[in-house]
Amino acid sequence: MRVLSASAAFLLLQGAAAQTLKGAANANGRYMGTITDPAYINGSDRTYNTIALQEFDYITAENSMKWDAIEPSNNGFSFNNADTVVNWAQQNGFKVRGHTLVWHSQLPSWVANGSWSKSSLTAVIQNHVAKVMGRYKGKIAQWDVVNEIFDENGGARDSVFSRVFGGLDEFVTVAFNAARAADPDAILCINDYNLDYNGGKANGMISLVRRLKANGVPIDCIGSQAHLVVGSVSSSFGSTLSSLCSTAGKCALTELDIRARTPISSSAAQQQKTDYTTAVRACAVLNNCLGVTVWGITDSRSWIPGVFSGEGDALPWNSSYQKKPAYDGILAGWPAGSTTTTTRTTTTTTTTRPTTTTTNGSTCGSDGTVTVTVPGGTTTVQGPAVTVTVGGQTTTTTQSNGGQGSALYGQCGGQGWTGPTTCAQGTCRVSNQWYSQCLP
Repeated sequence: MRVLSASAAFLLLQGAAAQTLKGAANANGRYMGTITDPAYINGSDRTYNTIALQEFDYITAENSMKWDAIEPSNNGFSFNNADTVVNWAQQNGFKVRGHTLVWHSQLPSWVANGSWSKSSLTAVIQNHVAKVMGRYKGKIAQWDVVNEIFDENGGARDSVFSRVFGGLDEFVTVAFNAARAADPDAILCINDYNLDYNGGKANGMISLVRRLKANGVPIDCIGSQAHLVVGSVSSSFGSTLSSLCSTAGKCALTELDIRARTPISSSAAQQQKTDYTTAVRACAVLNNCLGVTVWGITDSRSWIPGVFSGEGDALPWNSSYQKKPAYDGILAGWPAGSTTTTTRTTTTTTTTRPTTTTTNGSTCGSDGTVTVTVPGGTTTVQGPAVTVTVGGQTTTTTQSNGGQGSALYGQCGGQGWTGPTTCAQGTCRVSNQWYSQCLP
């Protein structure tokens, strides 16, 4: 058992009486997770560990369980780093998500560049899964058995696995059957990103899982990574997550972060808070959503700046380990930790846009929630996409925004995007080929 320094112990005690992220999640029957690795556990930055111990109850190894780290040569296994994570987790009362067994990236060259037949690659997958899961049988609650196997249209991502097997079904079946044999009690997940809206990738995931489960493949869970952009949380985020959950039987948000450009403005920070609430609440309201993992604690140790230049504000704590509005947004996402007050003459309208104005003079704050006093049960709400509920009847109205383009922090482009490509406020900036956003 590691002994905490006096300052770290003080920080733990200081927050013990306060609401924590895991406390809010646990009150809703869910878990709250984050990542670690030996560099965090054994490094000089003790604050990271202190916060992890205080705020989270699930842990994922950021890199130590990926194929290149754990089997760098054929049947040559290196478990030291993964052992460090699992042992630390057990000593400190965490449950573990195993991440990840079969993935096209961080794959050793002997796998990625091998000359394989179906039978020989099947044997390699089976051996890898059996050895890794067998070592940690009973110690890891969930596994991401396969990871990121789809292209953005919902087809097979090009990889050594899809090329050798001629698609997804066979190698996914091999991996999941091997996983079930290795640890019958672990929850087995299929994990991917950009499952955040009802698009090609989500539909491809649902189709594959439905098909394989019908054939007896033991897929228990769909993991939605939820690497999001401030202001981009789709209005269909919750319904899409619900579809993923119902298809597999269980689901989880597995790698949540919500990035913004740095330095972050106060309005963007509030939008980030709202987006975290939206994402967490989508899980909280589903009985079969297992929990939420945020992909890190502090912006100073995030993967994002190295991939998305200038967008390094993404996590609940800033680089100085100060809680951000995003932290409060996560807390608010768990219903048992939030309070909602309604009256007979009040309607609550939620939108992912930062500003909405009503004809009776009511306006929403930047958190995207509008409270409208409804005289006689009628009102008009102007905005890009607004859902209004009055007297139990729900109406969704989509406005053209007066031809002015997307609102600040709204989407304005990207492959497959069919909405506005100009901005009512700000400038349309390209984040990646799939997403452009209106930014100040």
